[in-house]
Amino acid sequence: MMSGLLNRLRGQVRVRVECAFPERVLNLCGARDLSFWDLEWENAASFTCRMNRRDYAALSRAAETLHCTLTVVGREGAPFFLSRFRSRQALLAGLVGGGLALFLGSFFIWDFQIEGNETVPEEQILRALEDAGVRIGSFGLSLNGEDIRNRVLLDIPELSWIAVNVSGCRASVQVRERVVPPPLLDQQTPANVVARRAGQVLEIRDWNGRAAVLPGSGVTEGQLLISGVEDTDTFGARTLAGMGSVTARTRYTLTTEIPLKVSKKNYTGRARTKVSLVFGKHRVKIFSNSSIEGAEYDKITKRTPWSLLGVPLPVTWVTETFRFYETSPAALDPAWAERYGEEILTRQLEAMVAPYGVVSSTLCTSRQQGDALAVTLTAECREEIAETVPILTGESP
Repeated sequence: MMSGLLNRLRGQVRVRVECAFPERVLNLCGARDLSFWDLEWENAASFTCRMNRRDYAALSRAAETLHCTLTVVGREGAPFFLSRFRSRQALLAGLVGGGLALFLGSFFIWDFQIEGNETVPEEQILRALEDAGVRIGSFGLSLNGEDIRNRVLLDIPELSWIAVNVSGCRASVQVRERVVPPPLLDQQTPANVVARRAGQVLEIRDWNGRAAVLPGSGVTEGQLLISGVEDTDTFGARTLAGMGSVTARTRYTLTTEIPLKVSKKNYTGRARTKVSLVFGKHRVKIFSNSSIEGAEYDKITKRTPWSLLGVPLPVTWVTETFRFYETSPAALDPAWAERYGEEILTRQLEAMVAPYGVVSSTLCTSRQQGDALAVTLTAECREEIAETVPILTGESP
């Protein structure tokens, strides 16, 4: 395979040899060390084979003494391919210019790849890099990694480390987010523990202070659960930093209204497509008229980045498809509207309870009110209701 590739790079020809005694040609090639391959006999007086250009030239000079005829059947390889462009200077200049542009463009950044971020969005990192001088079209060899790191970390305090590695025309950005330490437990400020919301106490653990309620009792929002005031027999009352955990059974009632009469989209089948090219940050519209008649349509945008031999180019092909539609009144199925409302309320409930506990059970009911369906979700949850509030003493400001 390697020898075949080398022969095509150097150029090879396929030759037909016609001679009364063709074995003399083969003996001559063996005597003068002329390589040939892919030998095929056509008849007793002729055969075809492949030879490289240098050996074919030597065989042509010796063919007169052997009284044989050499005919070139085909030419293959890079030299013959490039020779076609001798009379096409414009095309040759375009190829050279394109290759030169591709070579020089590999020293600039045309693509970003960000890894390691979980909570910090990529858009924020890209904006910070742009402020630090790293943007599309930046010269990759002139970047100062330490300066970029210092400026980006000042702009984004949520990051603890960042590195920008340029490979070709792609910048690989690796970040590490800062681990936020938990807040220090304040054991000096006098405080009480009160109920964050109403519920029935299931379990109470007083780590510091005195429990003011018992398991099984019902509490209201703001009621004292663990007191930070302790009565001593010797020195009287003293204040502590009340701390503890209180688990309670809580109830939620959420309501939403779902309209039963809506506007339905009816696509007319008429669509319009517009294309454009984006060079870096500059957009070039290929279509002539950019106006769209009517205001009711769906816009679908598709972006296709271009690359050459795996190397990303600063060119993106953008296709915008506009699908036109007309609206007409339609009625929703009440059963579907109830399920949709229950789904909305369930997500809202989970967002409210997730930081403190879990949802134990739910019950969904609905009632039609005119052109809308009122959906009510009643839930029972198990969650932490303890909340620490400071005690105002005579020494407090």
